[in-house]
Amino acid sequence: MPNVEQPLSGQSILVTGASGGIGAAIVERLALEGARPIIQYGRDEKAATALLERIGGEGWIIQADLANPLGAAALWDQAVSRAGRIHGLVNNAGIRSEIAIDDALDQWQAAWHREFQVDFFAAVDLCRSAIRHFRDCGGGCVVNMASRAGQRGYSADAMPYGAAKAALINLTKSIAGSFGRDGVTAVAVAPGWVRTDMAEDYIARFGEAAAVRDIPTGAMAMPSEIAELVAFVLRPSQKSLNGATLDVNGGSYIR
Repeated sequence: MPNVEQPLSGQSILVTGASGGIGAAIVERLALEGARPIIQYGRDEKAATALLERIGGEGWIIQADLANPLGAAALWDQAVSRAGRIHGLVNNAGIRSEIAIDDALDQWQAAWHREFQVDFFAAVDLCRSAIRHFRDCGGGCVVNMASRAGQRGYSADAMPYGAAKAALINLTKSIAGSFGRDGVTAVAVAPGWVRTDMAEDYIARFGEAAAVRDIPTGAMAMPSEIAELVAFVLRPSQKSLNGATLDVNGGSYIR
Protein backbone atom coordinates (compact mmCIF):
# COMPACT_ATOMS: atom_id res chain seq x y z
CA MET A 1 0.00 0.00 0.00
CA PRO A 2 1.46 3.44 -0.93
CA ASN A 3 2.74 5.64 1.88
CA VAL A 4 0.19 8.47 1.94
CA GLU A 5 2.43 10.80 3.94
CA GLN A 6 5.51 10.09 1.81
CA PRO A 7 4.24 9.29 -1.70
CA LEU A 8 7.78 9.41 -3.16
CA SER A 9 9.24 6.98 -0.67
CA GLY A 10 12.06 4.91 -2.16
CA GLN A 11 12.40 7.06 -5.28
CA SER A 12 15.72 8.47 -6.47
CA ILE A 13 15.21 11.69 -8.41
CA LEU A 14 17.85 13.74 -10.23
CA VAL A 15 17.38 17.51 -10.00
CA THR A 16 19.59 19.81 -12.06
CA GLY A 17 20.39 23.33 -10.98
CA ALA A 18 19.58 22.19 -7.47
CA SER A 19 21.88 24.23 -5.24
CA GLY A 20 19.64 27.27 -4.86
CA GLY A 21 16.34 28.97 -5.64
CA ILE A 22 13.67 26.78 -7.20
CA GLY A 23 16.02 23.79 -7.42
CA ALA A 24 16.78 23.75 -3.70
CA ALA A 25 13.08 24.11 -2.87
CA ILE A 26 12.33 21.13 -5.12
CA VAL A 27 15.00 19.03 -3.43
CA GLU A 28 13.64 19.85 0.02
CA ARG A 29 10.08 19.02 -1.01
CA LEU A 30 11.11 15.73 -2.63
CA ALA A 31 12.95 14.73 0.52
CA LEU A 32 9.92 15.65 2.64
CA GLU A 33 7.84 13.30 0.51
CA GLY A 34 10.30 10.44 0.94
CA ALA A 35 12.53 10.68 -2.13
CA ARG A 36 16.31 10.56 -2.22
CA PRO A 37 17.34 13.53 -4.36
CA ILE A 38 20.41 13.62 -6.55
CA ILE A 39 21.57 17.22 -6.32
CA GLN A 40 23.40 18.56 -9.38
CA TYR A 41 25.30 21.80 -9.00
CA GLY A 42 27.58 23.73 -11.31
CA ARG A 43 29.83 25.87 -9.11
CA ASP A 44 28.37 26.28 -5.62
CA GLU A 45 29.54 23.16 -3.81
CA LYS A 46 29.04 24.83 -0.43
CA ALA A 47 25.35 25.43 -1.12
CA ALA A 48 24.86 21.91 -2.46
CA THR A 49 26.53 20.39 0.60
CA ALA A 50 24.43 22.53 2.95
CA LEU A 51 21.29 21.46 1.09
CA LEU A 52 22.17 17.79 1.47
CA GLU A 53 22.70 18.37 5.18
CA ARG A 54 19.30 20.09 5.47
CA ILE A 55 17.56 17.01 4.09
CA GLY A 56 19.39 14.74 6.51
CA GLY A 57 22.02 13.44 4.11
CA GLU A 58 19.54 11.18 2.34
CA GLY A 59 20.72 11.77 -1.21
CA TRP A 60 23.78 12.62 -3.26
CA ILE A 61 25.51 15.69 -4.68
CA ILE A 62 27.17 15.69 -8.10
CA GLN A 63 29.08 18.49 -9.80
CA ALA A 64 28.49 18.83 -13.53
CA ASP A 65 29.04 21.61 -16.04
CA LEU A 66 25.94 21.66 -18.22
CA ALA A 67 27.46 24.38 -20.41
CA ASN A 68 29.83 21.66 -21.62
CA PRO A 69 28.22 19.60 -24.42
CA LEU A 70 29.43 16.42 -22.69
CA GLY A 71 28.37 17.50 -19.22
CA ALA A 72 24.83 16.11 -19.19
CA ALA A 73 25.83 12.60 -20.29
CA ALA A 74 28.58 12.53 -17.67
CA LEU A 75 26.12 13.69 -15.02
CA TRP A 76 23.68 10.91 -15.83
CA ASP A 77 26.39 8.27 -15.71
CA GLN A 78 27.53 9.52 -12.30
CA ALA A 79 23.96 9.61 -11.02
CA VAL A 80 23.32 6.00 -12.04
CA SER A 81 26.60 4.89 -10.50
CA ARG A 82 25.60 6.51 -7.20
CA ALA A 83 21.90 5.75 -7.02
CA GLY A 84 21.52 2.68 -9.22
CA ARG A 85 17.88 2.94 -10.23
CA ILE A 86 16.64 6.46 -11.00
CA HIS A 87 12.89 7.07 -10.96
CA GLY A 88 12.61 10.72 -11.95
CA LEU A 89 14.44 13.56 -13.68
CA VAL A 90 13.79 17.26 -13.08
CA ASN A 91 15.45 19.46 -15.69
CA ASN A 92 15.54 22.65 -13.66
CA ALA A 93 18.94 24.13 -14.56
CA GLY A 94 18.76 27.27 -16.63
CA ILE A 95 20.30 30.61 -17.44
CA ARG A 96 18.85 33.83 -18.84
CA SER A 97 21.08 35.62 -21.32
CA GLU A 98 20.62 39.20 -22.42
CA ILE A 99 21.76 40.17 -25.89
CA ALA A 100 20.62 42.97 -28.20
CA ILE A 101 20.09 42.65 -31.93
CA ASP A 102 22.55 45.53 -32.38
CA ASP A 103 25.37 43.70 -30.58
CA ALA A 104 28.19 42.16 -32.60
CA LEU A 105 27.29 39.00 -34.50
CA ASP A 106 29.80 36.84 -32.64
CA GLN A 107 28.37 38.00 -29.29
CA TRP A 108 24.82 37.41 -30.55
CA GLN A 109 25.60 33.88 -31.68
CA ALA A 110 27.55 33.04 -28.53
CA ALA A 111 24.64 34.11 -26.32
CA TRP A 112 22.15 31.98 -28.27
CA HIS A 113 24.44 28.95 -28.32
CA ARG A 114 25.14 29.10 -24.58
CA GLU A 115 21.48 29.64 -23.72
CA PHE A 116 20.37 26.67 -25.78
CA GLN A 117 23.20 24.48 -24.46
CA VAL A 118 22.28 25.01 -20.81
CA ASP A 119 18.50 25.46 -21.07
CA PHE A 120 17.75 22.97 -23.83
CA PHE A 121 20.52 20.74 -25.19
CA ALA A 122 21.63 19.57 -21.73
CA ALA A 123 18.00 18.70 -20.98
CA VAL A 124 17.74 16.89 -24.32
CA ASP A 125 20.73 14.71 -23.50
CA LEU A 126 19.46 14.01 -19.99
CA CYS A 127 16.01 13.13 -21.36
CA ARG A 128 17.60 10.70 -23.82
CA SER A 129 19.50 8.96 -21.03
CA ALA A 130 16.47 8.96 -18.75
CA ILE A 131 14.14 7.51 -21.38
CA ARG A 132 16.54 4.65 -22.10
CA HIS A 133 16.97 3.99 -18.39
CA PHE A 134 13.24 4.20 -17.61
CA ARG A 135 12.37 1.96 -20.55
CA ASP A 136 14.70 -0.74 -19.24
CA CYS A 137 13.90 -0.36 -15.53
CA GLY A 138 10.12 -0.19 -15.32
CA GLY A 139 9.28 3.41 -16.08
CA GLY A 140 9.87 6.89 -14.75
CA CYS A 141 8.94 10.55 -15.02
CA VAL A 142 10.58 13.57 -16.60
CA VAL A 143 9.66 17.06 -15.40
CA ASN A 144 10.96 19.88 -17.58
CA MET A 145 11.01 23.32 -15.99
CA ALA A 146 9.83 25.58 -18.78
CA SER A 147 8.50 29.12 -18.45
CA ARG A 148 5.65 31.44 -19.26
CA ALA A 149 8.19 33.02 -21.61
CA GLY A 150 8.18 29.86 -23.70
CA GLN A 151 4.47 30.27 -24.36
CA ARG A 152 3.90 33.98 -24.86
CA GLY A 153 7.36 35.10 -26.03
CA TYR A 154 9.84 37.28 -24.21
CA SER A 155 11.46 40.69 -24.25
CA ALA A 156 13.73 41.78 -27.10
CA ASP A 157 16.92 41.49 -25.07
CA ALA A 158 16.16 37.98 -23.77
CA MET A 159 14.76 36.18 -26.80
CA PRO A 160 17.16 33.21 -26.42
CA TYR A 161 15.58 32.34 -23.07
CA GLY A 162 12.01 32.34 -24.38
CA ALA A 163 12.95 30.35 -27.46
CA ALA A 164 14.83 27.72 -25.45
CA LYS A 165 11.90 27.28 -23.07
CA ALA A 166 9.48 26.95 -25.99
CA ALA A 167 11.67 24.18 -27.39
CA LEU A 168 11.63 22.48 -23.97
CA ILE A 169 7.82 22.45 -23.94
CA ASN A 170 7.75 20.91 -27.41
CA LEU A 171 10.31 18.29 -26.35
CA THR A 172 8.11 17.39 -23.39
CA LYS A 173 5.11 16.82 -25.64
CA SER A 174 7.15 14.68 -28.02
CA ILE A 175 8.43 12.48 -25.20
CA ALA A 176 4.94 12.10 -23.75
CA GLY A 177 3.46 11.03 -27.06
CA SER A 178 6.32 8.80 -28.12
CA PHE A 179 7.28 6.92 -24.97
CA GLY A 180 4.17 6.77 -22.79
CA ARG A 181 3.64 3.13 -23.71
CA ASP A 182 7.15 2.40 -22.43
CA GLY A 183 6.20 3.64 -18.97
CA VAL A 184 7.81 7.04 -19.48
CA THR A 185 5.80 10.15 -18.59
CA ALA A 186 6.80 13.75 -19.26
CA VAL A 187 5.33 16.98 -17.93
CA ALA A 188 6.39 20.62 -18.34
CA VAL A 189 5.96 23.17 -15.56
CA ALA A 190 5.80 26.76 -16.80
CA PRO A 191 6.21 29.37 -14.06
CA GLY A 192 5.90 33.10 -14.46
CA TRP A 193 7.81 35.29 -12.04
CA VAL A 194 9.10 33.32 -9.04
CA ARG A 195 10.64 35.00 -6.00
CA THR A 196 14.26 34.03 -6.68
CA ASP A 197 17.53 35.94 -6.92
CA MET A 198 16.75 36.68 -10.58
CA ALA A 199 13.47 38.27 -9.54
CA GLU A 200 15.13 40.23 -6.76
CA ASP A 201 17.65 41.61 -9.24
CA TYR A 202 14.79 42.77 -11.46
CA ILE A 203 13.00 44.37 -8.50
CA ALA A 204 16.20 46.17 -7.51
CA ARG A 205 16.42 47.66 -11.01
CA PHE A 206 12.77 48.39 -11.79
CA GLY A 207 10.79 48.11 -8.57
CA GLU A 208 8.26 45.62 -7.20
CA ALA A 209 5.31 47.25 -8.95
CA ALA A 210 6.91 46.67 -12.34
CA ALA A 211 7.50 43.01 -11.53
CA VAL A 212 3.88 42.26 -10.58
CA ARG A 213 2.13 44.70 -12.92
CA ASP A 214 0.72 42.01 -15.21
CA ILE A 215 0.03 39.39 -12.50
CA PRO A 216 -3.68 39.46 -11.54
CA THR A 217 -2.99 37.88 -8.17
CA GLY A 218 -0.58 40.72 -7.42
CA ALA A 219 2.26 38.49 -6.26
CA MET A 220 5.06 36.33 -7.57
CA ALA A 221 5.03 32.62 -6.90
CA MET A 222 7.24 31.33 -4.11
CA PRO A 223 9.80 28.59 -4.86
CA SER A 224 7.94 26.34 -2.41
CA GLU A 225 4.81 26.53 -4.60
CA ILE A 226 6.73 25.32 -7.63
CA ALA A 227 8.40 22.60 -5.58
CA GLU A 228 5.09 21.29 -4.27
CA LEU A 229 3.72 21.02 -7.81
CA VAL A 230 6.83 19.25 -9.12
CA ALA A 231 6.67 16.71 -6.31
CA PHE A 232 3.00 16.09 -7.08
CA VAL A 233 3.76 15.49 -10.76
CA LEU A 234 6.43 12.95 -9.83
CA ARG A 235 4.04 10.81 -7.81
CA PRO A 236 3.51 7.40 -9.44
CA SER A 237 -0.25 7.99 -9.15
CA GLN A 238 -0.15 10.94 -11.57
CA LYS A 239 0.63 9.22 -14.88
CA SER A 240 -2.40 10.81 -16.56
CA LEU A 241 -0.65 14.18 -16.39
CA ASN A 242 1.59 12.86 -19.17
CA GLY A 243 2.07 15.54 -21.84
CA ALA A 244 0.67 18.43 -19.81
CA THR A 245 2.15 21.89 -19.49
CA LEU A 246 1.21 23.22 -16.06
CA ASP A 247 1.03 27.01 -15.78
CA VAL A 248 2.07 28.68 -12.52
CA ASN A 249 1.89 32.37 -13.30
CA GLY A 250 -0.85 33.97 -11.22
CA GLY A 251 -3.06 34.43 -14.25
CA SER A 252 -0.54 36.56 -16.17
CA TYR A 253 -0.76 34.18 -19.12
CA ILE A 254 -3.95 32.21 -19.69
CA ARG A 255 -4.28 29.74 -22.54
